[in-house]
Amino acid sequence: MEPCNGISRIYPGFKLMNKMNGTMMMKRNNWITNIFLALLISMMAVTVAAAARPLTQPKADGLIGEQANGYIGLVKNDVPADIKKLVKDINAKRKAGYQKIATKQGTSLSDVERVGGNTAIEKTLRGNYIRDASGAWRRK
Repeated sequence: MEPCNGISRIYPGFKLMNKMNGTMMMKRNNWITNIFLALLISMMAVTVAAAARPLTQPKADGLIGEQANGYIGLVKNDVPADIKKLVKDINAKRKAGYQKIATKQGTSLSDVERVGGNTAIEKTLRGNYIRDASGAWRRK
């Protein structure tokens, strides 16, 4: 990979790559994307941690769980009304937080939701329920 005409000095996030056939193409460095994702994940971890306290017991009881879409879901339909309200409130707060991050970072809400879901699932305690992208509930 060799810079051409100093473009890598002007745009440090880009490098020119010389392909085997002699053509040149611009490729974005992965480090920019990695930094963005690291910041996004750390922001999501703070959001998830703050919201986790009231969710601890219902999760342990197997009533609710984390979903790949970034929101809490009802594992069972017959949960008490206060748990349903809690899930609705937490999900509304998460959506507002996701939207704020998406706007600030100039990315889509669905991308932020997906990262939030992955982060929440990673932080889910063993034995609690998670719902994967296929829609199946399972214990972690």
